[in-house]
Amino acid sequence: MIVNCPTCKKQVEWIIENSHRPFCCKRCQLIDLGEWASEEKVIQGESVSPENMPADKTIYFDS
Repeated sequence: MIVNCPTCKKQVEWIIENSHRPFCCKRCQLIDLGEWASEEKVIQGESVSPENMPADKTIYFDS
């Protein structure tokens, strides 16, 4: 399967040997990670009111 690198849009083969998939290289992978870390990229969701947060501020996800 061929996919586009999310960062540079270069076509990348989705194979087990490509340890950076879906990215074309480590550089593109790190650029994407930096965008998430700096909150340039976010997943939209509903706000949680303070009274609905656990007392220890731990967030639990159902699996």
